Amino acid sequence: MNLLHSISPNRLEDLGLTWQNEPVQWHAMPDGGMQVLTPAQVDYFQDPLGQHTKDSAPFLWMPVQGDFVARAHVRPAFTTTWDAGALMVRYDQQHWAKICFENTDLPSTAIVSVVTNGVSDDANGVDLTVSDVWLQIARVGNVFALHYALDGKHWRMVRLFALPVPHTVKVGLVAQCPTGPGATIDFLHFSIEHRAVKHLRAGV
Repeated sequence: MNLLHSISPNRLEDLGLTWQNEPVQWHAMPDGGMQVLTPAQVDYFQDPLGQHTKDSAPFLWMPVQGDFVARAHVRPAFTTTWDAGALMVRYDQQHWAKICFENTDLPSTAIVSVVTNGVSDDANGVDLTVSDVWLQIARVGNVFALHYALDGKHWRMVRLFALPVPHTVKVGLVAQCPTGPGATIDFLHFSIEHRAVKHLRAGV
């Protein structure tokens, strides 16, 4: 079920959704989904060099227990470096992971993943020349896999990793703009399935 299908400000509580770091504004789109305008210079990153630590981007999340499959369909309006729409699993400021469709500093638009266990890593993946992409996070125990798809069906693995987090975590959508004055991110789909995938590497 697409949780964004009939989203509105007065339905967030009914859907079990909460903002951490609210955006400048957001609204439902006529064909489903929502459009988010970020504040300036917001991100999630615990820089291993200690120079750019941020925990400030709009994050629309819901609590999820146990194994799950989370999916998002994102369409960022790329304007400045590291603008991105992302899907994130999070316990606290030092324990989280996100998969992003990002405007990188190479420059390129690419799938980027960050895993934070005390400090963050930063891994650029495949470059893409599309306007929108599907993102997925799957959890089995304390092992997680990050995937992307162009069609929402055929998934390609980006990362496989262990992360020590509790049974209940926050899972949701991130709209980030680390360097610019604000970014517009469209989220067309967000869903949570309470199940364990059979094949973490394949994402199914």
